[in-house]
Amino acid sequence: MRMLQGTPARRLGLALVLGLLPCRAGAEAPVVDLPAPKVEAVEGAVTATLTRAGIPGASVAIATGGRLRFAQGFGLADVENGVPARAATMYRLASVSKPITAAAVLKLAEDGKLDLDAPVQRYVPAFPEKPWPVTARQLLGHLGGVRHYRDEEPTSTSPYDGVTSGLAFFKDDPLVAEPGIRYVYSTYGYNLLGAAVEGAAARPYLEYMREAIFSRAAMAAIRPDEVRPIIPSRAQGYRRTREGTLLNSDLADVSYKVPGGGFIATASDVSRFGAALVWGALLSPESLKTMLTHSARRAVVPRAMAWA
Repeated sequence: MRMLQGTPARRLGLALVLGLLPCRAGAEAPVVDLPAPKVEAVEGAVTATLTRAGIPGASVAIATGGRLRFAQGFGLADVENGVPARAATMYRLASVSKPITAAAVLKLAEDGKLDLDAPVQRYVPAFPEKPWPVTARQLLGHLGGVRHYRDEEPTSTSPYDGVTSGLAFFKDDPLVAEPGIRYVYSTYGYNLLGAAVEGAAARPYLEYMREAIFSRAAMAAIRPDEVRPIIPSRAQGYRRTREGTLLNSDLADVSYKVPGGGFIATASDVSRFGAALVWGALLSPESLKTMLTHSARRAVVPRAMAWA
C-alpha cells in the first residue's frame, strides 16, 4: 500500500514541512535556532521557490535533534489584506489528510478493533454491497475501486454533518474497477475509511482522531477546515489563471470529505504527525511498515487525475 501519496495542493498558500523529528506542543510561535548560514540557506530556498512557483506565502517548520529548530512564515497568507504568513498560519491540508486517517485505521487494526481484510460493510453498514468485497486494506492503497471526483464535486458548498452523511456523494455508484486489480486514486475511498474508523471505534470519527492521533502526536492546532466558523490565522486560498493572474480560489465546503481532504493545520502540526510516526508514538513498527509498503498491483497514476 502507498498511503503517503504526494499530491499537489489546490491552494497556493502552502504549508511546507521539512524534517520528521519531534516538535513541542505550542510550537506555532516563530522559532529560529539554527546557525546563521543555515537560516540564510533556508530563507533563500523558500523565497526562491515562492518566486519561481508564484506562491503568495508559505510556512516552514524544521526540527532536528528532537526539538523544533525553525518555524517561520514567508510571504502573505492573505494578499488582499496584506496579512503575512506566520508560523501559526493554518493551511488546508487537502490530501495530506489521507495519511492522518490511514494512521487511525492502522491503529484500530493494531488494537484488534478493525480487520483490514474484512468487507468494509462490517464497519460501515451504510455502504451498499458491491459485486466484489471492498476492504480497508484495499482502500488504504487506492485499490478499492471507489471512484474519485466528478464535475463540480470538489467545489460543493453544501454542508455535511459527519463522515457517514458525506458518503452520499458516491456510495450508490458502481465501482470503477474490481478491488485489488487497478490503482485508482480516490478521495472518496478515504471518506469511506473515515466512516470505517467511526464504526470500528464505536465513536464519532473526530472524537477518535483527537484521542488516538492528535493528542498522542501533540498536534495542537489541527481541526476540520470548516467554512462558516472563524478559524484564527487561516490562510486564504488562491488559484492562477492560464495568463498568470492571481484569483481567490473557488468557495468549497469540505465537510463532506474530512477524512480524505478536509483538515486544516499548521506546518508544525504536520511535522509533529510525521515525527510521531517515525518515533513510534502512533503505530508499532509492523504497522508503520504496512503503511509504507507499495502494493505489487499498483498501476501508473493517470496524468489527468484531479488532485486534492
